[in-house]
Amino acid sequence: MADLRIGIDVGGTNTDAVVLDAGGRVIAKAKRPTTPEVTGGLRAALDAVLAQVEDRSQVTRVMLGTTHATNAILERRGLGRVAVLRLGAPATTAVPPLSDWPDDLRKAVSAGEAIVPGGHYVDGREIGPLDLDAVRSFLDRVQADAVAVTGVFSPADDAHERRVAELVAAEYGLPVSVSHEIGSLGLLERENATVLNAALYGVAAHVTDALTTALAERGLSARPYLAQNDGTLMTLEHAARLPVSTIGSGPANSLRGAAYLSGVQDAIVVDVGGTSTDLGVLAGGFPRESAAATEIGGVLTNFRMPDILAIALGGGTVVRPGGVGPDSVGYRIATEALVFGGTTATMTDAAVAAGRVPAGGEDWPRRLPGGREGTLLRDAVARADEMLADAVDRMTLGRTDRPLVAVGGGAFLLPEEIPGASRVIRPEHAEVANAVGAAIALASGRVDTILPAGESRAQAIESAEEEARARAVAAGADPSTVEIVDLLEVPLSYLSEPAVRVHVKAAGPLAR
Repeated sequence: MADLRIGIDVGGTNTDAVVLDAGGRVIAKAKRPTTPEVTGGLRAALDAVLAQVEDRSQVTRVMLGTTHATNAILERRGLGRVAVLRLGAPATTAVPPLSDWPDDLRKAVSAGEAIVPGGHYVDGREIGPLDLDAVRSFLDRVQADAVAVTGVFSPADDAHERRVAELVAAEYGLPVSVSHEIGSLGLLERENATVLNAALYGVAAHVTDALTTALAERGLSARPYLAQNDGTLMTLEHAARLPVSTIGSGPANSLRGAAYLSGVQDAIVVDVGGTSTDLGVLAGGFPRESAAATEIGGVLTNFRMPDILAIALGGGTVVRPGGVGPDSVGYRIATEALVFGGTTATMTDAAVAAGRVPAGGEDWPRRLPGGREGTLLRDAVARADEMLADAVDRMTLGRTDRPLVAVGGGAFLLPEEIPGASRVIRPEHAEVANAVGAAIALASGRVDTILPAGESRAQAIESAEEEARARAVAAGADPSTVEIVDLLEVPLSYLSEPAVRVHVKAAGPLAR
């Protein structure tokens, strides 16, 4: 029986879908406009590729990269009410939870906040005994859909968070988001990510229900997965617990798809969509991760995210005498751009005016105006090329020996030579690289913790590696194929006892 995989990626302008066979070849692909409620575009793209498959019973897996979680936070829509619990009194009371949140988001999410005794110092000593009665007292007086628990230095010692999670599950029956599973060191950013994760439980349930329903309606028994923001996958059960991990999955999918389609493991990737252009860097075939805190909806978080630079330049970007963008016609490009008979000058029109015509658009140039408007379009291309060259320079940090892989539906906007890149690669199926990235992704797990640097260091690192492998298996990886793909040690010289911060990542193909 053939093993077919479907990858779907929901973007701001288009929803893309591909079907890969057992050998990893693209045998079907489709683009459909992303709909305001997102799910409609997903179903349309799924139907479009299934129509190209003779026997849909051969489809065994469906992988989805979605913007549902991101949109919910940005639009303050569909978020659950969260009881925010910090284990860290009396050490952390000077800065209360959610202090730096935008007022509208805090009002939409927070059911109440409390700091109770508990948590640890960086060397593992307790700040104070965990006060479970204070936890109960707080939870008794709030009405919440979920609970977010953040302990001071819980990535180094998660015992207090686990005890509170057990209490909440046993006595209150509420879902619990614990920070040691989500963020790394840095209390406030990790707490923010944990609260957002808890607020997204309802959104995650909506996404998983919509996906499983769509598959059932089409008679598919395929196992569904969701894409994470590090370019790997997780099961729906895993996604239900860690929905915040889906934020940023779109750019990560594009990078992974670019690596797969081009055969290049180290490169700059430029993904040109209808609204924006995302630039990222491939390192060993995986997205380079951001070292800085990531802002989502006005909130700083520190969970893993790809190092992405987004610029307001896409196929639907509006061109006017004052410059290029930042506004875009988005999914309306097929009716509003000049080459489609519309009345709005876009970057697609400008690129065509400069001779950059995509396959299938051979008759587009004759639809463009001449005279002053034609000059406006040509000037826009020069400005766009400058924007791109500046963005590439910011991502490469001075290195000019790496190739640039151009992907996305608007990749034809890019010139043949770009300063800062050794060459420009345009792989086959580049327009659906994000969906390909979802379809070929691995499952992963990671651990970020502090370990002793003495004689027990080797054994402690081995335990961290085992935990990372276990998390990869929980995300859907085949236990027999999971490997450690990243191990980073950072000495911590400011502690009374020698210690190292260890980051371990494990990944492997999906279990059959």
